[in-house]
Amino acid sequence: LTMSTQPAHQRPLQQDWANREYIEVITGSIKKITDFLNSFDTSCRSRLASLNQKLTELERRVEYIEARV
Repeated sequence: LTMSTQPAHQRPLQQDWANREYIEVITGSIKKITDFLNSFDTSCRSRLASLNQKLTELERRVEYIEARV
């Protein structure tokens, strides 16, 4: 049955289900994006912490070498 051949009282119900399915798809997509962004944030923070640690070590080495010269 198409929308035009359905009884008038069924059209709002059919539209409601279509809207609910659409909202469910959008909600699922938003959740996937949120999960990805949270994972990306965690990964970036970890990498930045590692780089910060390496940079701090290099700065200490430079200070040590400068002190010896």
